[in-house]
Amino acid sequence: MNYSKAYAVAAAHSPLAPFTIQRRLPADEDVAISIKYRGICHSDVSMARNAWGFSMFPMVPGHEITGIVTAVGAKVQKFKIGDRVGVGCFVDSCTSCATRNVDLEHLMPGLVQTYNSLEADGRSLTYGGYSESIVVKEGYVLAIPDRLPLDAAAPLLCAGITMYSPLRRCAASRPVRASMSPLSAWAASAMSGSRLPAPWAPR
Repeated sequence: MNYSKAYAVAAAHSPLAPFTIQRRLPADEDVAISIKYRGICHSDVSMARNAWGFSMFPMVPGHEITGIVTAVGAKVQKFKIGDRVGVGCFVDSCTSCATRNVDLEHLMPGLVQTYNSLEADGRSLTYGGYSESIVVKEGYVLAIPDRLPLDAAAPLLCAGITMYSPLRRCAASRPVRASMSPLSAWAASAMSGSRLPAPWAPR
């Protein structure tokens, strides 16, 4: 195990406070990441306040994560030390299941969320991006293009894909009129989504 500094919420409505967490050593299919930037999503606030009634504490929120790869497992093929990467809402799942569908990753068996979830061992809490580092299964790590700054990329891992995916799936072949709040992070992501490079397209 490795230790990582973090900010955690001890209980519902408690403030964020310094906290030390344990991160597992990378397994064969894992990527270890030094976190450089993390977005603040409204879901983080809702989870920290137990607004939906299923929060687990202590909680380290954060699911809009960008950083640099520091270690890779023996079977990792897509990434190497020094790569610029991002992590969104999920960090693990069953990858050998016959029902696996890469286009519906949120419905895959054994899905492990970035935080407020249990690791694959069924016992350990997952801790999110309000920390120095994270270990993620390779399939849930995204390459960040060199031309896209890491700080600008972080919100794309939630607010960005929330708008980009439906716009691409429902209106990719024709012009569309849409109405959205100008103050929304979703709106900002949607307006810039047409300029996202091809590697960000859902596969």
